[in-house]
Amino acid sequence: MLDTSSTAGQIDLGGSLLTGSGKPFDRKKRLFVMNRLFRYVCIACAGFVCLILFLILLLMFRTGILTFGDVSFSEFFLSTEWSPETEQYGALLFIFGTFALTLLTLVISVPLSLLIAVFLSTFVPSWLKNTLRPVMDLLVGIPSVVYGYLGLTVLIPLIRDVTGTGMGDGLLAASLVLTIMVLPTISRISDDSITAVPKKFSDASYALGATRFQTVWKVLIPSARSGIMYAVILGMARAIGETMAVVMVIGNTPQFADSLLKPTSVLTSNIVMQIANVPFDSTWNYALYFMGFLLLAISLLMIVGVRWLQRKGAQQ
Repeated sequence: MLDTSSTAGQIDLGGSLLTGSGKPFDRKKRLFVMNRLFRYVCIACAGFVCLILFLILLLMFRTGILTFGDVSFSEFFLSTEWSPETEQYGALLFIFGTFALTLLTLVISVPLSLLIAVFLSTFVPSWLKNTLRPVMDLLVGIPSVVYGYLGLTVLIPLIRDVTGTGMGDGLLAASLVLTIMVLPTISRISDDSITAVPKKFSDASYALGATRFQTVWKVLIPSARSGIMYAVILGMARAIGETMAVVMVIGNTPQFADSLLKPTSVLTSNIVMQIANVPFDSTWNYALYFMGFLLLAISLLMIVGVRWLQRKGAQQ
């Protein structure tokens, strides 16, 4: 009897030890399974997003490429005649207008953004910096239609009065509105890039006798170059893809802008102004689809460039 109970006690004791030692193993195995499952879910979500993007590109391309059943590549890309009524679909003036508007916006916004970024990161006291940065972040989130309405009601009459022209809308008005829109984005990212430069760089510059201006121009800005380029490309991508604000102030006239005060049109404004009146199964619609594909392709190239600059900056 004594041996039996002793044996039973040993068996119970062994069972409890086995159970106790099994709990950490079960928990570790469960965490491993959950981590693996979470990884697969994240991969599936990323794959789903890539699939959606690929399908959008495919739809835009497959529909847009039908344009060239009736229109030659040279006519579409080199002609300035856009007249759906006479089956003329030359997109050169819209492509030219898009890049001219973007370039003019960058020429105005990049120097101003750099000055603001240097001011925020170098010259401003902490209390003012902590006030201005949230204000800049708030400006990024304002809807584009608000900027467009302000441009339509304030900026265009001002340009008309200053220049003495009958029309105030055109490339100048659109570029000024876009400058106000992209200024916070470029400024804040450039500010963060300059702030991230190690303090020992500026200390070494001051120790060598450099002035504050020389330190900013020859040390801080070159050291933050990749981040500043990242900000500029993001601003450029927004300027190229902006629609509503541009539609409200550019004039929406299919003609070359040989003057900054002359109304013109760009890819986005042409699409949004004409898409509602277009028969679906028509060369006109196909041409608008291909314009949309061009915009999407340009935006993707911008994003690829941004990622490349980020990787390059991380390596440096």
